[in-house]
Amino acid sequence: MKSAMKSVKEKQAEAYEIMKGEFGYTAKLAAPRLVKVVVSATTGRSKDKNRNEMVMGRIAKITGQKPSLRAAKKSIAAFKLREGDKIGVAVTLRGARMVGFLDKFFNVAIPRTRDFRGYDKKSVDEMGNLTLGVKEQSIFPETTDEEIKDLFGLAVTMVTTAKNKKEATRFFELIGTPFKK
Repeated sequence: MKSAMKSVKEKQAEAYEIMKGEFGYTAKLAAPRLVKVVVSATTGRSKDKNRNEMVMGRIAKITGQKPSLRAAKKSIAAFKLREGDKIGVAVTLRGARMVGFLDKFFNVAIPRTRDFRGYDKKSVDEMGNLTLGVKEQSIFPETTDEEIKDLFGLAVTMVTTAKNKKEATRFFELIGTPFKK
């Protein structure tokens, strides 16, 4: 259980040493590394300002950084949605906040998920990024019990410098992403 106590930053440094032999890297900058983590959620309702504020507040508590509102890119009449309506929030984490969030996400939040069996390796895209879905924000320790009535899901996207899917998948395994066996 010693590896679970290491931070993502330490695991990232060890990943280079392991991947150097597997992929033949000669320089440290040739190996994949995390660039940023984007945490996003849709509020769904553009007219309900209270919902937007509630989701923004919860994501700010979870990530430690204030998210920004995101607008709809195009109008969809069936959903009564107009271009420019505020329908989501997102926050981009880099540096120490990114590492702290990932440590909390991998070591605290994911183990609290009910019936969790791991994420699918197909979640890694061809550009070397990984997007993970979280069904409800209540798995994070910052959310309190009285906030349970307003649940929402979020997406956590980890952006790397990996050149292909194979390198990225191996990198995510080494930094502690829980994949299905």
